[in-house]
Amino acid sequence: MATNLALDPQLIDVLEASGARTKKEAVTIALREYLAVRERATIVDLFGTIEWDTGFDHQAARRSRDRKLGLAD
Repeated sequence: MATNLALDPQLIDVLEASGARTKKEAVTIALREYLAVRERATIVDLFGTIEWDTGFDHQAARRSRDRKLGLAD
């Protein structure tokens, strides 16, 4: 999808910091990072909404899994 963008000249200096070789690559990097930040923000919204099983023994679960897979000593 071809798109023409009028970029702020000060932001063009970011090319060096991003390691991008072209303006297109810099914009692509910026958009990917923006999406990653948004995804992390939705994960933060989950804090406090998950119920923990305080009686769950993760080490015992791993040992059981390993025995079933034949990985136990």
